[in-house]
Amino acid sequence: MAEEEDYMSDSFINVKEDIRPGLPMLRRVREAHQKEEKHLEANLKNRQKSLKEEEKERRDNVLKSALGSENKGFALLQKMGYKSGQALGKSGSGIVEPIPLNIKTGRSGIGHETLIKRKAEEELENYRRKVHLRNQAEEKAADQFRLRLKSKKEELKLEGDLRRSQRACHQLDTQKDIQVPREPWYWFMPEKEEEDEEEKGEKEQEEDEYGGEELSVLEKLQILTRYLREEHRYCIWCGTTYEDEEDLSLNCPGPTSADHD
Repeated sequence: MAEEEDYMSDSFINVKEDIRPGLPMLRRVREAHQKEEKHLEANLKNRQKSLKEEEKERRDNVLKSALGSENKGFALLQKMGYKSGQALGKSGSGIVEPIPLNIKTGRSGIGHETLIKRKAEEELENYRRKVHLRNQAEEKAADQFRLRLKSKKEELKLEGDLRRSQRACHQLDTQKDIQVPREPWYWFMPEKEEEDEEEKGEKEQEEDEYGGEELSVLEKLQILTRYLREEHRYCIWCGTTYEDEEDLSLNCPGPTSADHD
């Protein structure tokens, strides 16, 4: 066994003290922190529990323990053949555990929580209804936009067909040495960039006299199509001049654009 070192030896006397900067401060901080923790633990142990805490502790302890034969209700159940852990009911389809307690700790009246729940459900339902109405409005707006777009495309197509019919009518009438159109709008006349106000007024007065402005593009196209078919045996969608009425009726699908699709 090794001899114990003498406490008067150099290994004990000549021990150098650690004098690194900041070390004493860290030691004091650590000691103060430990002292504060011990003080808090002592306060928690010595603190007197409130009445609510004591009631909750007693209630939890009672609920954790199973009912014994000293309980009158449990004793009556045992006399009727009930055994611990068995479900209630003749067929054993009832509950096994007692109905849990729902402790009310707030100061609000009975039914207040139900009222809050109902209000929350009503707010949620109102929100869903608003979202549904907004979605319906967006869908309706999208449908209306598509309809307007479709209507605009159809209108542009009708205007294009009308201009083609007017050019064809002008050309065919000229070939037949017809100098004046049956109606002013039968021929396509490009508007001049610079037109005298007097000539413009006369033109508008002439169109009003013949009722040209009262007709829609579709009505003008229908009238002009019928004129081309009857007068010139011509179909703008076929792009063909037929020999006679029989040739037109046999070889042309019909008098509208839809008939040629």
